[in-house]
Amino acid sequence: MMTVLAIKNARLFDGEQFHDDACVIVENGKVSAVSPARIPDGADIFDARGNVLAPGFIDVQVNGGGGVLLNHTPSVDGIRQIMAGHRQFGTTAMLPTLITDTREKMLAAIEAVKNAIDEGVPGIVGIHLEGPYLNTERKGVHDANIIRPMEDDAIEVLSSLPNGRILVTMAPEKAKPGTIEKLCANGVLVCAGHTAGTYDDIQKAIGEGLRGFTHLFNAMSPLAHREPGVAGAAIADKNTWCGLIADGYHVHPAAMQVAVRAKQTGKIMLVTDAMPTVGAKTKRFVLGGEEIIAIDGRCALADGTLAGSDLDMISAVKNSVEMIGVDLGEALRMASLYPAAFLKLDDRKGKIMPGFDADMVLFDPQTFQVKHTWISGI
Repeated sequence: MMTVLAIKNARLFDGEQFHDDACVIVENGKVSAVSPARIPDGADIFDARGNVLAPGFIDVQVNGGGGVLLNHTPSVDGIRQIMAGHRQFGTTAMLPTLITDTREKMLAAIEAVKNAIDEGVPGIVGIHLEGPYLNTERKGVHDANIIRPMEDDAIEVLSSLPNGRILVTMAPEKAKPGTIEKLCANGVLVCAGHTAGTYDDIQKAIGEGLRGFTHLFNAMSPLAHREPGVAGAAIADKNTWCGLIADGYHVHPAAMQVAVRAKQTGKIMLVTDAMPTVGAKTKRFVLGGEEIIAIDGRCALADGTLAGSDLDMISAVKNSVEMIGVDLGEALRMASLYPAAFLKLDDRKGKIMPGFDADMVLFDPQTFQVKHTWISGI
């Protein structure tokens, strides 16, 4: 017998606009109706008490959470724990992200994500391989000893997840011409990141199908007035997406404001670049033999080098309103609708409308405290 869920008394943001005192009906994991004339008999009723009900957040860059780093625990249980760490902050879909690692670890992570999706671990929609095909000049916290040129079978490996999205972050200037085109033809989403490329390098990559840019401004050649660099190319292009870590540490609020005002609307998406400390009591962990500590939401090595973030998605939404100055609706689109479009999932995620997956977050708009989440209506 199918259970019907009715969420009433919500201030609904459907992905496009707000509706006061709304009711959402969920059947079989999908939204079946919004503000219907009546609630179906026998429905389970959830009272939203006037809080904001929005499409669940979609995070395409999640290194860890709940005390787990994907690189250390590339398993279904590890992925389940990372997802649980982030779900409490409104994330309902994610790409677990593997930082530059060995071939064996890459294969293990891809296999773990494949199995997690097969087993129905809620919210896992693919994998993000951030490296190892990067530029050591812009390595950040990635291990320079493991960063390497593409092997002969790299495209085959990077295309080997059969049941979800694969996002690859790479330095385009380090790849042979035609590589990005081949990856895109195999269904891989390619982003430029950890790159010292020029504006012209990026134009060539965009011509081959480059889809976006990983953590805008960070680990990429900066915007200058005579050489726009990767950052300038990212902001100027109308068709690519930019991930933005809106924690106030990775990017100065003024730079975030410039990017949001200048970039094509709909093409900046919030990401956390989160480490194991999100959703965990312990605020320290080890990466590549070095201890990383999260203090006041800032993850860094002892020398001050940023090492991912301690950011969660509801905080990213809050910061977008308070630091960037966008309205709440746009901040919510940056957290859900825009990443759904980037992932080519916007036909079923990113909106609360009939036929869409019932992935939703309920939160207090004054405190930005998450009250409840649903993934496929559960």
